[in-house]
Amino acid sequence: MGFDYDLLIVGCGVGGHGAALHAVAHKLKVAVVEAREMGGTCINRGCIPSKALLAASGRLRSLRESEHLGIYVGEVRFEREKIAAHAAGVVDKIRTDLTRSLQKLGATILPGRAQLLAPQQVEIKAPTGEVQTVTARDVLIATGSSPFVPPGIVTDGVTVYTSDEGVRLDRVPERVCIIGSGYIGLEFSDVYTALGARVTMIEALDRLMPGFDPDIARLATKVLIKARNIDTKVGVLAKKVTPGTPATVELASGEVLEFDAVLVATGRVPDTRNLGLEAVGVETHRGFIPVDDRMATSVPHLWAIGDATGKMMLAHAAAAQGVVAVENMLGHERRIDYRAIPAAVFTHPEIGFVGFTEPVAREQGYKVGVVRTYFGGNSKAIAQGETEGMAKLVYDSASGELLGCHIFGPEASLLVAEAAQAIAHRESVERLAHLVHTHPTLSEILDEGYKRAAALF
Repeated sequence: MGFDYDLLIVGCGVGGHGAALHAVAHKLKVAVVEAREMGGTCINRGCIPSKALLAASGRLRSLRESEHLGIYVGEVRFEREKIAAHAAGVVDKIRTDLTRSLQKLGATILPGRAQLLAPQQVEIKAPTGEVQTVTARDVLIATGSSPFVPPGIVTDGVTVYTSDEGVRLDRVPERVCIIGSGYIGLEFSDVYTALGARVTMIEALDRLMPGFDPDIARLATKVLIKARNIDTKVGVLAKKVTPGTPATVELASGEVLEFDAVLVATGRVPDTRNLGLEAVGVETHRGFIPVDDRMATSVPHLWAIGDATGKMMLAHAAAAQGVVAVENMLGHERRIDYRAIPAAVFTHPEIGFVGFTEPVAREQGYKVGVVRTYFGGNSKAIAQGETEGMAKLVYDSASGELLGCHIFGPEASLLVAEAAQAIAHRESVERLAHLVHTHPTLSEILDEGYKRAAALF
């Protein structure tokens, strides 16, 4: 049977784009279908604009805290409009570059909404209303996710909003409530407090930063939240949120709070509705598409990656999944290794982590060993006046295998990459202890950790 394309990708965020590039490099005829802006959430409403805002907040903090280095800059001021314009400009450039990269390589871009008619047949409704049906030997679902808004919370995009609207930085509210203390809530709290807002953070679970390793969460809470202009309410549910001037937050206790704005940062849900998945025999779980480690669904020639699968909701994880999916389409057996995929929170200081947390490693049945090293003893950190933070290594004390690495401190997003490579190769702390690190660098915090762990092993 002849097909219009070798591979049709539904959704062109970072995952879909990565899959398309890999497929084209292997001489496949590729088309991508995108219902919104090219680049998906990451480029348009997530990773990229938020990091542009965080760059501004980080620069402001650095200037204000430069006196400890003997540098005096006088009054530090900012223009919100220019910060917002910078973020928008970065988004526009990267989105344009992504689109051109596909066009240059000969991939076909089909604007519109896709619906599966059969595992290898897709109907596409263009923005003009025109409908066409295309076929492909393989179809890859990469439709991403959207912010989750819990029941009882009403958003208007102005006084009550999600990260989608927050990255536009239309204003800096004087009093802002952030619901949720995950990575989105933490990053926005970093931006808002640097720009002068007073923040109240509400976390429904019994501790702040519940998804992080407990030791990292405790230290990061002390530095990123308690030391800043942030009030917290923990173990409290925001039962009802109503937009307005002021916006109101009703807690489960009955207490009603008033704010100039409320940011809802309570996680994300997959964008998999109205794709026709049920019609082709795919049963989703809470909207997520079940896949194996080859990124294959239960239906032959139908694959899924990224947030739509719920496996690891990170842009670079989606890109890695896209490569794995294409490799398996080509008949090259390859599987994804989630344990070795790092993640980062780009606060100031940063958080970087990879592999198992200490509690998860114990739940997995390992005989767990732990070492902690601190930036306060690192020569480079001392020299640059950034000594807050720590690195925590989790390893198997029976075999010495490195199981996890969790870092809070300067350049944590970069430092964790070394540990990710070690975990990918299932390295032991004994071998890692013999690696040579440049002196003086922040990376020596890992060197110290490896040596301590090896001495205990």
